[in-house]
Amino acid sequence: YITNNLSLSMATIRTRKFITNRILNRRQMVVDIIHPGKANLSKEELKEKLATMYRTTSDVVMPFGFRTDFGGGRSTGFALIYDNVDSMKKIEPTYRLARFQPKKDKTGGRRQRKELKNRKKKVSGKKKTELGSYKRNGK
Repeated sequence: YITNNLSLSMATIRTRKFITNRILNRRQMVVDIIHPGKANLSKEELKEKLATMYRTTSDVVMPFGFRTDFGGGRSTGFALIYDNVDSMKKIEPTYRLARFQPKKDKTGGRRQRKELKNRKKKVSGKKKTELGSYKRNGK
């Protein structure tokens, strides 16, 4: 076990089943968090804490799949620590990468997006990318 008791509001982080995966340029582990009397740790807090435990930066840490045990006070999940950001972007699924990036504002209104989606259904190929730039009453 690697235990870190640095008072993160009385939360203890332990890792187990630690594996160094050289093929995918990462370290992978099961993470146990003991947090009595408080709600779960945020993933951002967990990223920073794991980064200090394993002497790396928080941008290459990917925590996911956390479940709180019945009754609370204890959570278990999984974490991946990549060697560098490039290998993380190449290997990690895009939905997991998107969780830790700032959300993009949606362009246009809801009705505009729906109309554009339906217009894209009617054309095929490269024309779909050109559709968004066309004016509604023009060509």
